[in-house]
Amino acid sequence: MQNTTQTWQRQYQAWEEIDPIELWPGRSEAEIETVIRAVYRQVLGNAYVMESERLTVPESQLKRGEITVREFVRQVAKSELYRSRFFDICPRYRSIELNFKHLLGRAPDDYSETFYHSQVLDQGGFEADIDSYIDSDEYQEVFGENVVPFYRGYKTQTGKKLLGFTNMLVLMPSVSSSDKDNVSGNPPRLNKSIIYNNPLGQAPVTDIQALLDEVLKPKIQPQEAPPEADKQRSEAYQAIQQKCQEQEELLETLQQQLADLRPLASFGESQYSKWQSYSSSSNGGSGFTSIAAQIPMAAATVEPDSYEALQQKSEQQAQEIAKLQEKIADQRRLAMIAETQLNKWRPRSY
Repeated sequence: MQNTTQTWQRQYQAWEEIDPIELWPGRSEAEIETVIRAVYRQVLGNAYVMESERLTVPESQLKRGEITVREFVRQVAKSELYRSRFFDICPRYRSIELNFKHLLGRAPDDYSETFYHSQVLDQGGFEADIDSYIDSDEYQEVFGENVVPFYRGYKTQTGKKLLGFTNMLVLMPSVSSSDKDNVSGNPPRLNKSIIYNNPLGQAPVTDIQALLDEVLKPKIQPQEAPPEADKQRSEAYQAIQQKCQEQEELLETLQQQLADLRPLASFGESQYSKWQSYSSSSNGGSGFTSIAAQIPMAAATVEPDSYEALQQKSEQQAQEIAKLQEKIADQRRLAMIAETQLNKWRPRSY
């Protein structure tokens, strides 16, 4: 482990020692050639480019000052050279994570970013998706018109999720590695960590009672119990009332998560039903309507006026939360099936 850590430290120090490359007015032809090679190296993922593969017309336009570095990056990314290496032969989500790395210098922050670009591919195709990176506010703020994109996601940044940092470590195994990987099929590297929203790519904890015990434990532990019986009763009432309120908020969050998963999960369920026969009565079906039916609305809307009523409400909420958490875990598994199937169907469709 120590050797691995030292290796990472050395390679990131090597990246930090490289200054951003910018094309200034009046640069010599040799300096412009340095910019061109830097664009090829960054956009094509450190893959070797033969002289016959170079884009002579865009290179000439850049040398004559007719286009900016940003437009040269756009033409390289839209070229058949890029498309044949990182789109036509790659699964969809591998292409998206490589686009983030090559054009924005970082890894995707979360699933919402990869899902957005998947929608752009569906609606506009390959070139529209490339434009969505290069025309973004982020690209303009970081690189502008004349700076060659560079790797920056290996640094922790203010306002950025830690998941994006750890994902970048996965996308950059070494300084000398190339993103052109025809031997192993170039599969996605970040699917699990993106879907589960954690660096280890592990499903979230499904033991909701253990999670609730940790989250809802009293914020302040009294040193001594108050001697007055009425004061104890009042504090117990306030504690159970607060617990019910927090559980109501957690229920709303879980219901929203379930609603967000429904589109993909529905498709995944239809695929799963082709592989394994099962009856909807034995496993609750897709759960899209049954969850709402299982939640007794009276308990959530009637305001209890006694400690015993609040305690009963709290117990009912805990049961409802456990059911929702179990259903969300099932829906995530179905959503993963859907994503896997879509990746098989659509790698060359755009």
